[in-house]
Amino acid sequence: MRSDRIRTTGRNAAPRGRDVAAMARAGEEAARETGRFLMDHLHRDFSVALKGEINLVTEVDIAAEKLIVSRLTSAFPESVVLAEEMHSDAARGAVTWIIDPLDGTTNYAHRFPVFTVSIGLEVEGAIEWGIVYNPVLGEAFTARLGGGAFLNGAPICVSETDSLGAGLLVTGFPYDIRTSAANNLNYFRAFALRAQGIRRTGSASLDFCYVAAGRFDGYWELSLHPWDCAAGYLIVREAGGKVTDWHGNPGSVYDRECLATNGRIHGEMMAVLQETAGLNPGSR
Repeated sequence: MRSDRIRTTGRNAAPRGRDVAAMARAGEEAARETGRFLMDHLHRDFSVALKGEINLVTEVDIAAEKLIVSRLTSAFPESVVLAEEMHSDAARGAVTWIIDPLDGTTNYAHRFPVFTVSIGLEVEGAIEWGIVYNPVLGEAFTARLGGGAFLNGAPICVSETDSLGAGLLVTGFPYDIRTSAANNLNYFRAFALRAQGIRRTGSASLDFCYVAAGRFDGYWELSLHPWDCAAGYLIVREAGGKVTDWHGNPGSVYDRECLATNGRIHGEMMAVLQETAGLNPGSR
């Protein structure tokens, strides 16, 4: 595993006495329970509504979020929740659960079996733990700050691909793709001409995890939200990868853009992003 994995002195101890291990166990139980719920309802009838021109929400999203929030706030009543559907404007607390109950809603609404449950645990401003659970494949990607990244309990690490030309990349597109100039199409074209291939899963949290597991070599996206990133940022970094904004700054899960790679092709990808932005200054 790469030696540049994030390490923080004393991070194996719970921050200021908080039992992060207990929170992590509860978070994983909630993610797995919600995954079972999603699978149970995948082929049933459910209502679908529009939050925007192409941005969907289903009644399953809402019910899944209620399930997770109920489990975690009952166990840790002092914690607060930042989540996509009903808690998107919540103020952060000393302990904040950052949740996407169904990442890949469009896939789910079309019964395309690529979606996840994503939960990140922020304690006093730092993402301490995260899980991205893919119930279709039964894959749970987890990480603890300073403790490594895992897939179903086995350590994972990023790929060794060392050139963009040999890299398999992944990205996504914003929901305002039809109306905004900042729609990622220019960057997609630029990378399509340089990389070995590009994929789109429709689940940002899964994209992070596939970089962490070495299945993808790099991931870029814009117009992200904290619930897309909270667990994924940590999982990539703990797997030896690198996550920054498009200028190479460490970045935050509260940023709208990100670049996550195996570290080896990070510079090449950032150069493409900056070059393309320079050619199309109104596209970001």
